[in-house]
Amino acid sequence: MASVGIICEYNPFHNGHLYHLNKIKELYKDDTIVLILSGNFTERGDFSIIDKWKKTEIAKEAGIDLVVELPFSFATSSADYFSYGAVTLLEKLKVEKLVFGSEDNNIEDLTEIAKCQVNNDDFDKLVKIYSKFGYNYPTALSNAVKDLTGKNVNAPNDLLGVSYIKTILENNYRIKPICIKRTNDYHDKEIKEISSGSAIREALKEKRNIEKAIPDFVNKYLNNLHFKEDYFKFLKYKIITEKDLSIYQDVTEGIDLKLKKVINDSYSYEELIDKLKSKRYTYNKLSRMLLHILVGFTKEMAKDMKEIEYIRILGFNRKGQEYLNSIKKEVEIPIISKFVRDYKMLKFELDTTIIYNLTSDNDDLIKEEYKNHLRSEKND
Repeated sequence: MASVGIICEYNPFHNGHLYHLNKIKELYKDDTIVLILSGNFTERGDFSIIDKWKKTEIAKEAGIDLVVELPFSFATSSADYFSYGAVTLLEKLKVEKLVFGSEDNNIEDLTEIAKCQVNNDDFDKLVKIYSKFGYNYPTALSNAVKDLTGKNVNAPNDLLGVSYIKTILENNYRIKPICIKRTNDYHDKEIKEISSGSAIREALKEKRNIEKAIPDFVNKYLNNLHFKEDYFKFLKYKIITEKDLSIYQDVTEGIDLKLKKVINDSYSYEELIDKLKSKRYTYNKLSRMLLHILVGFTKEMAKDMKEIEYIRILGFNRKGQEYLNSIKKEVEIPIISKFVRDYKMLKFELDTTIIYNLTSDNDDLIKEEYKNHLRSEKND
């Protein structure tokens, strides 16, 4: 069976995602559509405003055939590691094509930029030089690329696309990268028919109407929303009481000491990040660091969770089930659909769900982790 892959956070699913999905259906109308979905936390160190089970239902309602979870250790990492986890899952699932949104929409340029970063000593040296001059990693990388290729890459989807292509090149994966033009400005905060996820999240936080920016069927899922600031008191407690913050992933170069210094006078995530931000530490890097402190994700754990151990199915329709049946004998790692204590990565997934659920008044999300979603959806 022919297949096409998507990597998304759906935080939340909006008209831009629907446009992307409809273009895929138009181009590959007979293909099985496989989604690699970030769960309750995202690549920027944020909390998904709706939980992964709601996102799975939305994806299925939108026409996705098979939904697979991207584990926390990949989902909340910087672009290269995020991409490695997601693209590797698609490769292991025998998916033939990866289609992603792109501001530039030029696969040749993105591939050239990716190639200049793979096994290239000159590139590595330039990144180190720019880093020594105080540039953060994304800026150092962008400057090195410009020096070597004459091309600029700084838009978020293009940067992620380059990371996808790098993963394919570095690992000799067979999957083919394809891009579709992104239809909105990522920085535009106005709510219109095609708006960015960040604009929609901000509007939801401010209780503004966002109906024109999302498909009608998404509305019923936008309840019991999760916002980062709702968890700040738990983070503050953790930072104050933890003796050694340096053990946590992304805590580097004395930032732990600065955290201890400013935490007592900080009363929100935004205020704390503002006090920590510098030329070297970007907002996203700090946000990921704080999330890793909150959930207890240590550097040692990160070392133990560098490779994909399993494929966890969150949901599927009949076509997705047929696809799974057609490839399962070729897949080299276990395909699972419920909580199994055999995997460190999955046990930690449960821990993060418990923390994500701290602002809820029931334990439904925790119970959901134990359900067999392959069995419960077999008659779809």
